[in-house]
Amino acid sequence: MRALLLFALGTLILGLQGCSTDADEQVIPQDAKLTQTEFQAVMGADEWTGAVDATLAEIYQAGIGMSGKTALDGCYDVIYGDTGFSATFKNCVLNGTDNVNGTLVVVYNIAAETTSFTATFEGFYVGDIELNGTRTFTLGSGSTQNAIAFEVSSEMSALMGDGTLITEAGIKTVEVTLGASLTASTFTIQGSWNLTIGENAYSAIVTSALSGTFDCTHLVSGIMELSKNGLEIEVDFGDGSCDNKVIITYPNGAKEELLL
Repeated sequence: MRALLLFALGTLILGLQGCSTDADEQVIPQDAKLTQTEFQAVMGADEWTGAVDATLAEIYQAGIGMSGKTALDGCYDVIYGDTGFSATFKNCVLNGTDNVNGTLVVVYNIAAETTSFTATFEGFYVGDIELNGTRTFTLGSGSTQNAIAFEVSSEMSALMGDGTLITEAGIKTVEVTLGASLTASTFTIQGSWNLTIGENAYSAIVTSALSGTFDCTHLVSGIMELSKNGLEIEVDFGDGSCDNKVIITYPNGAKEELLL
């Protein structure tokens, strides 16, 4: 169960790298154009807001039944209580991130059929990026016996080192289905979220579950409707083949290929 939890969290941190081709560029209206930088920013917001997700899940799992005790790690200190815990990160490097610093207060939310916890970010730093807001993690049952679903509800802001403010609000759900081995296992991502990056506003809705496998670097299928300042753009992640391409369809019907 703990391993599945960490797998599910890890998939939420996938960063997609995009590179635009020149296909159909002459027929794409300028105000509908989605640049490489914008695509990366929209798909990679969790690179910052989700930097400590897997570690928080690990701390939560390790602390079951540890009320009143303190856990020490070379990277962070944890104080457990009856209703949650506080974790202080001290110049940590997690999953290849920049140094992580600050204290997170985590509150348990115990219900009859679900278990969740909420982490509050206040003046929390990943490198020179300041994070504020909340993330709620809910562990649920999957659609089959060998699957587990994990939901993250986020309402966060990230103040970048150059002064750009990014806000994110929405819900993402990951379901991991175990195969005979890790490479035979699969996952899906669903949900919807809103972003602002500087003066631009985006919204994303997964209309056909994004899917991937643990033996492929990129997402392999699924469709997402991405709105840029009110203009809807379709992002098609493919037919299941393990490649590094997505197809963008603009409001006027023009198509463009991005490399992941």
